[in-house]
Amino acid sequence: MRRLMNKTPVSITMTMEIIDDDNKEITVTEEKGLLMEKNQMTVLTFSEQNEYNERTDSFITIQPDKVSVKRSGAVSMHQKFTEKQRTENVYRHQFGTMHMETMTEQIQYQQLEKKRNGKLFISYTTSLNGADPRRHRLTIQFSQEDNR
Repeated sequence: MRRLMNKTPVSITMTMEIIDDDNKEITVTEEKGLLMEKNQMTVLTFSEQNEYNERTDSFITIQPDKVSVKRSGAVSMHQKFTEKQRTENVYRHQFGTMHMETMTEQIQYQQLEKKRNGKLFISYTTSLNGADPRRHRLTIQFSQEDNR
């Protein structure tokens, strides 16, 4: 018999920093989601709405040596991060399609524990449609929802 994953309701804060020469753009998103863990794999799922009230579902799979970010809905992509490796994917949104080339520099993951929040940090550079690469830092912090 297969063991089902434990599903834990979590509060998620996602911070995206994009550094381009002297400019730094920071976006912070806060959502409610689910954390599922089984063996050496953690899955974080949540949905967000854009300014046009369109929904994007995110499915983040964290494994010891790689992270996969799959988004569907208003934004569609399947981005893979493996430390010190170059990956490619296609990013689709309402304004069109872009080819993304990503070089992952660093992945750090801290599991959610009773007295400690979970945290995923990824440092990488991305080039869109062959343009000069820009530095990105993605930090996802999550904590267990109170069951009151």
